Amino acid sequence: MSVRFNVVLSDDLNREIDKAAAATETNKSEILRKALQLYLAARDGKLRGLKLGLVEPESEKMQTEIVGL
Repeated sequence: MSVRFNVVLSDDLNREIDKAAAATETNKSEILRKALQLYLAARDGKLRGLKLGLVEPESEKMQTEIVGL
């Protein structure tokens, strides 16, 4: 079963999502589904004491920690 819902986005965020959709040859719905999956994974990780971040592939050092999720 699927659920449909409406969401209000700022003009800036809407433009950024449009750009991402065009760059990845996908659509807004798919981007928002992936964003929600990432949020839920981050929340689950946080509950387990883990951190979310961007890691440099060669050094495996975290370059940016993503906080506030």
